[in-house]
Amino acid sequence: MTDPLFRYLYLDMNSYFASIEQQEDAALLGRPVGIVTINRPGAACIAASFEAKRKGIGVGTRTQEARAICPDIVFRPARHDLYVDYHHRIREAVERVHPVHGTHSVDEFSCRLGGRDRPLSAAMALAEEVRASVTRHVGVAMRCSIGLGPSRLLAKIAGEMHKPAGLDWLSPEVMPQKLAGFRLHDLPGIGRNMERRLIDAGIRDVRGLWAMAPKHARRIWNGVDGERFLRALHGEDIPDPPTRTHSLGHSQILSGANRYPDGARLVARRLLIKAATRIRRGGFWATDLSISVKMRDGHRVSRATGFAATQDSFTLLGSFAALWRTLPVHHPVNVSVMLGGLTDRAGHIADLFEDRPSGMISPREALCARIDALNQRYGQDTIVFGERPREIAPYTGAKIAFGRIPTVEEFRD
Repeated sequence: MTDPLFRYLYLDMNSYFASIEQQEDAALLGRPVGIVTINRPGAACIAASFEAKRKGIGVGTRTQEARAICPDIVFRPARHDLYVDYHHRIREAVERVHPVHGTHSVDEFSCRLGGRDRPLSAAMALAEEVRASVTRHVGVAMRCSIGLGPSRLLAKIAGEMHKPAGLDWLSPEVMPQKLAGFRLHDLPGIGRNMERRLIDAGIRDVRGLWAMAPKHARRIWNGVDGERFLRALHGEDIPDPPTRTHSLGHSQILSGANRYPDGARLVARRLLIKAATRIRRGGFWATDLSISVKMRDGHRVSRATGFAATQDSFTLLGSFAALWRTLPVHHPVNVSVMLGGLTDRAGHIADLFEDRPSGMISPREALCARIDALNQRYGQDTIVFGERPREIAPYTGAKIAFGRIPTVEEFRD
């Protein structure tokens, strides 16, 4: 076999939230730690340290169950602002060694390799340098797994092969045999539903996936994404398709104090205000609003409405109030709001009855932007748009989500 050449180094931080808490509090090093949204009885873990994972505690484990499994577990409430701060510190540590090419989540980065860094021995040495830089400049608790590959997908899969603190590589020359122990849903991009579709099509393991024809992959995925995935699995460097922001929203599980109809309304209203602030900061106008409420029995009700393009919180709140009155809410447990039909300055068209040029903000939108600036300068909720929920959950509208990293400003809105 010829010496493989690599295009990507993929870094994935291990047990990210819990590791940060261990880094911040040396007494937690080596101890099982569970991260919860709020430190109350009945809360569910949203992350766990490796010490906790080894005992069977993971995402979704309730605190009572976790303590029954592991009496010495320590729970910490999530601190999303701290986790975003560490994200930037990790990126800076990586870039002391090599430029970061892509940021894929709050704890995942990729570097594109070229020239002398592409051979196996050089790429492995670079990976160790990156790991050492993270340890030295961010902290000893901040372990990471690193993968190398000719495509970003193969590099990411290689990083999954040995956790925690693993380092491995994949190339077409060792595929698919090097992934003999992987199940289909172990591969990033293949969830349980896609795995069932593959099995229904006669693809039962990685070997079968590897041998699939690109046209067959298109049919199973119902689109070009299947062919893109398969080509990347074979080591092709497939560029990401261009993306455009079409919608922006927030959701929240209601705390006990807000689990009644008007409490749900006030939380949803606050989420809308947060979303409106984000679209103004991003230079967007919205043309539709949707609201969804999940009830205790699992039933969900939703409503949506459209309007002339706006980034004015007062206008949006008026549309929200009209929509909410049509929702039959009882025993609410979760609320969501979404602003859709987003358009930027270049695509904005002023309404026929508006006295402003297209692409320009209105006086009321300018007022909302000034309120945003005051809250940024003097602190969250220095100025509020009227009513507030009985209980305000930490990090409303500024939580880390899959593929989304809140900006520093969002923690002060």
